[in-house]
Amino acid sequence: MAEPAPIELEEGMSRRKRGVPAGLWVRCPGCQTTIFRKEAEKRMNVCPECGNHWYVPARQRIAQIFDASTFEELDTQLTTADPLQFNDRRPYPERIKADQISTGLTEAAVTGIGNVRARRIAFGITDSHFIMGSMGSVVGEKLARIAERAMEEKLPLVFLSGSGGGARMHEGILSLMQMAKVSAALAKFHQSGGLYISIMTNPTMGGVAASFAMLGDLIFAEPKALIGFAGPRTIKATLQMELPKGFQTSEFLLEHGYIDRIVQRQDLGTEIARAVDYCGSRS
Repeated sequence: MAEPAPIELEEGMSRRKRGVPAGLWVRCPGCQTTIFRKEAEKRMNVCPECGNHWYVPARQRIAQIFDASTFEELDTQLTTADPLQFNDRRPYPERIKADQISTGLTEAAVTGIGNVRARRIAFGITDSHFIMGSMGSVVGEKLARIAERAMEEKLPLVFLSGSGGGARMHEGILSLMQMAKVSAALAKFHQSGGLYISIMTNPTMGGVAASFAMLGDLIFAEPKALIGFAGPRTIKATLQMELPKGFQTSEFLLEHGYIDRIVQRQDLGTEIARAVDYCGSRS
């Protein structure tokens, strides 16, 4: 990188221009406003100008929602296999390893049990920065196991979805089977009388939206989240027609009765606790 140009002070004297340290500012992906990083963190990555809710890592989400030091992660030993010996630009195991390093997660889903406003909750979350939060065999197994654990311990169940990848093509039909497996686990949980709350964030697409994300007894979504199966550009190109304004946003889905409530990020913990108090963990 080139050295910054010297600033002339007096004849024969100069000093280097001091730049702004890297990482102090972030840019809102919605309105492109530049925001002081500490202010963005204080606001939980919600833009003060346009209200855009942008990406938050899974573990940070857990810290935002759960009471301090109460969340116990489960099934951390589960690891992904490579049943198809899949290789596109690089082998599938290398892709898994790279995302494990960049995210600090072992897979795209984190599951566990903890307290939300002193209410005991079984919880699962998908992280869109781990192969787009796509649902492979480990993700499906983790979510099915936590649903079964919630049924055994008579706990309310909350899934928070952030997946732009749907089913994971690297595992072929084994990935598609996870949609049915998690849906079947949720059906058993529902039959047992359990309360299941689904929370959708930007983006929640593909097989995730077509399975467990839309099966909640209560369905919440963050503002302006993209939610659907195929993306709007694909649908527009296929149908050769203009789509309604705001198509596939959480606001559009609320208006058409597909979700129950849009919840601001800072209110998620309170809304979960309120729903549990109102509905109870068992019907």
